[in-house]
Amino acid sequence: MERVCIDASLALAWLSYEKYTPNANALMREWQTRGVELVGPPMFHAEVTSVLRQHVFFKRMLPDEGDEAFSISLGIPIRIVDGVEVYRTAWQMSKELGLPVCYDSQYLAVAELEDCEFWTADKKLVDTVKKKAARIRWIGDYAREQARETQKAPEPDSPGLRREM
Repeated sequence: MERVCIDASLALAWLSYEKYTPNANALMREWQTRGVELVGPPMFHAEVTSVLRQHVFFKRMLPDEGDEAFSISLGIPIRIVDGVEVYRTAWQMSKELGLPVCYDSQYLAVAELEDCEFWTADKKLVDTVKKKAARIRWIGDYAREQARETQKAPEPDSPGLRREM
């Protein structure tokens, strides 16, 4: 089965309306059509939950919207990849990539261990590691790829995944 590693930034683009929500939704629909399995590290749900809570706390999201997004986030069909090898690989990758902490490298480690691409909405991370981490993909590139394939502009903005589910 084909699989991809996703991070919290991509999930948050599904759960709230952000700049790359249309791209993220289109990519999720493509993955669902192809039967792609989503994978991620143990920190995935904690990271998504924390950011959603911040959105509500700092009034970037209404409390009811936060509650709805939180509930939907728990249903994201992601297989959590755990084990000491995730942490060993993340530690080594952090050293090789010059990362000061091992959070982002856990996603990269899962992609490495699962032999799959790692998709993110975190452009800063992509710019930092792309020359040394071939598996990383940025959601912003997805729209450009789709436009080239179809020879037309990407779909107009649509509501977040939480409104489509």
